[in-house]
Amino acid sequence: MLTQLRIRDFAIVEDLELELATGMTAVTGETGAGKSILVDAIGLLLGDRADSGVIRHGAERADLSAAFDLDALPTARAWLADRDLDHDRECQLRRVIARSGRSRSYINGVPQPTQALRELGEWLVDIHGQHEHQSLLRREAQRQLLDDYAGHQPLVAELAGHYQAWNRLRQELRDLRQASSERDARLDILHYHLRELAALNLAEGEVAELEREQRRLANSSQLLDTGQQILNGLTESDEASIADRLDQNRRELDALSRLDARLAPISEMLNTALIQVQEAGGELRSYVQALDLDPGHLARVEQRLDAAHQLSRKHRVTAEELPTLRARFESERDALEHSETRLEDLQQAMKTARAAYQKCADRLRAQRTAAARELGERVSTALAGLGMPGGRFSIGLERLEQPTPAGLETVEFQVSANPGQPLRPLAKVASGGELSRISLAIQVITARAARIPTLIFDEVDTGIGGGVAEVVGRQLRALGGGRQVLCVTHLPQVAAQAHQHFKVEKQTDGEATHTQVLALDHAERIVEVARMLGGVELTANTVAHAREMVEKAAAGERASER
Repeated sequence: MLTQLRIRDFAIVEDLELELATGMTAVTGETGAGKSILVDAIGLLLGDRADSGVIRHGAERADLSAAFDLDALPTARAWLADRDLDHDRECQLRRVIARSGRSRSYINGVPQPTQALRELGEWLVDIHGQHEHQSLLRREAQRQLLDDYAGHQPLVAELAGHYQAWNRLRQELRDLRQASSERDARLDILHYHLRELAALNLAEGEVAELEREQRRLANSSQLLDTGQQILNGLTESDEASIADRLDQNRRELDALSRLDARLAPISEMLNTALIQVQEAGGELRSYVQALDLDPGHLARVEQRLDAAHQLSRKHRVTAEELPTLRARFESERDALEHSETRLEDLQQAMKTARAAYQKCADRLRAQRTAAARELGERVSTALAGLGMPGGRFSIGLERLEQPTPAGLETVEFQVSANPGQPLRPLAKVASGGELSRISLAIQVITARAARIPTLIFDEVDTGIGGGVAEVVGRQLRALGGGRQVLCVTHLPQVAAQAHQHFKVEKQTDGEATHTQVLALDHAERIVEVARMLGGVELTANTVAHAREMVEKAAAGERASER
């Protein structure tokens, strides 16, 4: 819901801030006062094209902003969250238009392209009477509204699931058929690669082991010489070895410990060290004796490593990845060799999935046909009360050849505004007033299925008056019972029905012209409705009539609530 609108240096508005509430809000004023400025500003905030001509004379830029409460709009909140733009349950839109013609857009303070305003705006506001934001002109929105009206969401979701299952199988079958066309050539290549890999027969982790073995063999002379030197120093020196010196020192401390018992632990430590030196010498002796100095063994290891690296370079993988590559080639070979069987299985699975989709699509079409007939009749009846006697509204279902997630038909709203005229697509209705009233009838009837919380009707009462105008006003007020409705009007019968009333005034000081918007209280509303009824000269009868109209609208709503 739109909660706040701020306009600075836009058209003939210098600085304006409005707080908006739920229900129906009327915007009135003298002809030429600029009543549609609010609608134009909101349109720019929703991504309309902008140029420097909208900037107030003498200013360098126009600055527009709006705040929205998204508490009842989980889809809009999800859209913002997906783009890291979420901010609790509120949303701030801003548009700055510079004299140079450049425009900057912001969502919750973050710069965004104008297209982002358009995308988000589809969830926030629907402007009736202006084609740019008329969601009812889009076929997808028409289909969605019909399904929402009839409660088709579970069936549509089921159908989408069948479509996805069928489409996945179709894609797999297409890929397999494409692969089958190259099957023989690919199998020859795979068999050749697998023979090479099988000849090498490299085990998992073998490359690392071979590299360790190669390092050991390449340095075996150094390992032998240094190992023997250390071994000699530990236990096998012709002179006193480390083990001999430790043994001598231990025996001397043993003798001294009989004189001073405190030396006994030190003697024990030397004894432990001696044992470890002797064990280390034994292990080192075994290692030295087992060293392989065979040059042929080293050559064989290096030859195997070279073969592994050559094959890895050929396949653009590391040598360590060759066993994994072999397994992948084997899997692909098996799949190709059994592709004919898989093709048959996929074709049968596709038939089953398509049949399930078709059965669900047929059910949805039958329900859409019935709902379209019912909604068409209800809207046609409503059009007569909105000053379009003989007007007809119909919903056409056009069958599609190929499945879609939403069904096997498109939905198109069609209308004939006058008797004798053929039905035409709603998007081709020429009169903005007719389009607004048709939209109003549809919105009132489908209000319980509505997705967009804020509706703006710009001059929906063009070309009507009297009792029809009162019907339009009541319809707008009823629609405001569950939605936010902003209505720009010149008819007192419509303005009297509003829950909230703004008056647009144009003031001139001789040098400059300014527009201001005033929020009217109850008494001021009566005066404004009286002005709309009787012009500049207000009589007691005119004021009394205006009071009766305003109070009658409120009383009627209280009576309906009871």
